[in-house]
Amino acid sequence: MATLLRSKLSNVATSVSNKSQAKVSGMFARMGFQAATDEEAVGFAHCDDLDFEHRQGLQMDILKTEGEPCGDEGAEPPVEGDIHYQRGGGAPLPPSGSKDQAVGAGGEFGGHDKPKITAWEAGWNVTNAIQGMFVLGLPYAILHGGYLGLFLIIFAAVVCCYTGKILIACLYEENEDGEVVRVRDSYVAIANACCAPRFPTLGGRVVNVAQIIELVMTCILYVVVSGNLMYNSFPGLPVSQKSWSIIATAVLLPCAFLKNLKAVSKFSLLCTLAHFVINILVIAYCLSRARDWAWEKVKFYIDVKKFPISIGIIVFSYTSQIFLPSLEGNMQQPSEFHCMMNWTHIAACVLKGLFALVAYLTWADETKEVITDNLPGSIRAVVNIFLVAKALLSYPLPFFAAVEVLEKSLFQEGSRAFFPACYGGDGRLKSWGLTLRCALVVFTLLMAIYVPHFALLMGLTWSLTGGCPKCFLHPPLYF
Repeated sequence: MATLLRSKLSNVATSVSNKSQAKVSGMFARMGFQAATDEEAVGFAHCDDLDFEHRQGLQMDILKTEGEPCGDEGAEPPVEGDIHYQRGGGAPLPPSGSKDQAVGAGGEFGGHDKPKITAWEAGWNVTNAIQGMFVLGLPYAILHGGYLGLFLIIFAAVVCCYTGKILIACLYEENEDGEVVRVRDSYVAIANACCAPRFPTLGGRVVNVAQIIELVMTCILYVVVSGNLMYNSFPGLPVSQKSWSIIATAVLLPCAFLKNLKAVSKFSLLCTLAHFVINILVIAYCLSRARDWAWEKVKFYIDVKKFPISIGIIVFSYTSQIFLPSLEGNMQQPSEFHCMMNWTHIAACVLKGLFALVAYLTWADETKEVITDNLPGSIRAVVNIFLVAKALLSYPLPFFAAVEVLEKSLFQEGSRAFFPACYGGDGRLKSWGLTLRCALVVFTLLMAIYVPHFALLMGLTWSLTGGCPKCFLHPPLYF
């Protein structure tokens, strides 16, 4: 009796098990899968274990080779099916060479095959941006702003340094393991991420247009100031300001061959050295006339009509945000970025404030748009030669950045690119790509000829590109 009962219970259990397996098999069949037998299940489990061990080995290899310039030339790429298969149903890994893996490798103006720069080289580039030719207009800003203009020089340095840091912080996010990783590579990517819910590309396009306008107009400013300085240095020569601008542009044509920030950093270093020489010469002359300084001319009130020009000159002289994602992404030690920002902005604040104040005290109400026009002829020629050298050495940084932005947005976005790539399979620049770069240099010349007013062009550039929002508002909003 007991044996019969056990037999019936066993038959019932077997029947229930078979029906359950049938239902599960039917469900998987409708989903496109095939139910596995017990032997197949054991085989799949064994394969799963082997695959898991294989993936652990791959992860260790990746960790060992991370940070090396290149891997083994003979290594075979992983099979696409292995990439998408995940133990435990995780998300698929990005394919090799995908855009996700490229983020942070070189930044907006860099790439895998381009050399990294040191913190010093990044500092020279930032110094080039925030202590450029716009320093020549700071005494003119004090003329219309008085002590408030001096305060703005300090305030703009503090705020622009801070917003630059939080802008870089927007490039990073914490992953599931709590590690901070770089997930974006440019100002444009940050704007797109902030506008992603409704307008996934609108923010990036607006920032892209503003970047291109500001970079190109900065190049135009350098051509304008070069022609102006040479014309005022040698008034006896039968050469007009436009002709001097043409000569300067001819010297700048080799910028079309620039390939990476490493080369640009060398020009920025020479530019900074020229800047220190200029400061020493001008401040030394002003100190020689310290007896005649007009302290009473420095006013506490402002000229409401002309003070906005002062704001534009001061804020625009600290603009470096458009370069920062690229510089930080191309640094050998990105952890040194904050220290580099602190020292470059402290040095800029001290030198700018000292230069603007002593120059204005020396000439007071006679201060001109470009302060070197107030110098006597004997000293003006020497200072202007260094200033022209500084302008020509400052030109490569915004020019290279403008070229890279244009190439990235119009020539290097895969199926979304409007034109074919500027580079060949060997990485060399194509002839028509070089022609376009030369055309951009010529375009800056044409604009310099038709807009030859230095201070007004600085204020116009600041207005068109939204200098104040981009420096003061956008980074905190994005952060």
